[in-house]
Amino acid sequence: MRQFLYLCAALLGFSVAQAAEAPKGQYMQPNNLFPKVRFITSAGMITVELDRIRAPIAVNNFLSYVSLKAYDNTIFHRLEPDFVVQGGGYKQNMAQVEEFKPIFNESGNGLKNQFGSIAMARQNDPHSATSQFYFNLNDNSSLDPGRGWGYTVFGQIQEGFEVLEAIKTMETHTDPVTGWQNVPKQPILLKQVVLLPEA
Repeated sequence: MRQFLYLCAALLGFSVAQAAEAPKGQYMQPNNLFPKVRFITSAGMITVELDRIRAPIAVNNFLSYVSLKAYDNTIFHRLEPDFVVQGGGYKQNMAQVEEFKPIFNESGNGLKNQFGSIAMARQNDPHSATSQFYFNLNDNSSLDPGRGWGYTVFGQIQEGFEVLEAIKTMETHTDPVTGWQNVPKQPILLKQVVLLPEA
């Protein structure tokens, strides 16, 4: 799998270092192919099983941010109730999370953007994902690869589906400071992301 991803990266002009970007996360439970993390939010707790087999780059990248506590005391800044809730980019004071280099897109790994899955947010460039992620609040096949690149799914909720359901009911507005649309009117805080001990 890793050699295949390196080959794809090379064909697209990426260096091996960029394709393997995750200097700390790869050392967190390195032999655990399905590490679990717990999101402690103001709306409740969510337990997610990550998939290191199908999305090793995205998982190691995500765990790199976890290891540095970069997600602690951040917010979910975007909520589209029938689509996604997105976070990982901004602190409570709207200061931006310090980002690593963008990672290689693994959206062709067979994992789907279905309700309860977690995926990497990105810009138009398919290989622009850094710290931001989202939870799918619906089955969003439009985010899966088709004729072009999709959005990399790298895990699935195991516990806490009721938290997603509660988030879906929250009111949004246009933020008066940033001018962004679809911002939760009552901030949804991500207090901490914790890597759970291996079973």
